[in-house]
Amino acid sequence: MNIRLLNASDAKSYWDLRLEALKQNPESFATSYEEAITRSNPVEVVAENFNSEGNFTFGAFANGDLIGVVTLLLEKQLKLRHRATIQAFYVSPKMRGCGTGKSLLLQTIRHAESIDRIEKLNLAVVSTNSHAKALYEQLGFKVFGFEERALLIGDNYYDEEYMVLFLHK
Repeated sequence: MNIRLLNASDAKSYWDLRLEALKQNPESFATSYEEAITRSNPVEVVAENFNSEGNFTFGAFANGDLIGVVTLLLEKQLKLRHRATIQAFYVSPKMRGCGTGKSLLLQTIRHAESIDRIEKLNLAVVSTNSHAKALYEQLGFKVFGFEERALLIGDNYYDEEYMVLFLHK
């Protein structure tokens, strides 16, 4: 397995994996698959995002195939510049349980630690996603908030927990 920062040439692979994520785990993302497939020029938008300042998306590759992703998004506002958000975390089901997710998150945390101004990382996780929550807790994240009915998919509500990791700075 190889983990690296994604670039514009990875945009198509990322978009394909993103669509898989939205189908496989719709409760884990605010965007729906139905919304995603109606976007104009999604691959070009992804490529632009990869080149945006303060937006870092890491990808895990196995045998040349993109199998997992995570994005670190830095806050831009002056009063919020000490924090960043981890989002769009997904590992293809066929590669879960082999350490891919942990490796992606560790790489993301190391990258955040290399940015002097970042003191803490925030993320949100669906409260029923016990595997993701356990991984986040193993890496030192702590719950600081809970939102009931954060997402509505069809007739089903999903609660979210908000977690934070304070970096040692």
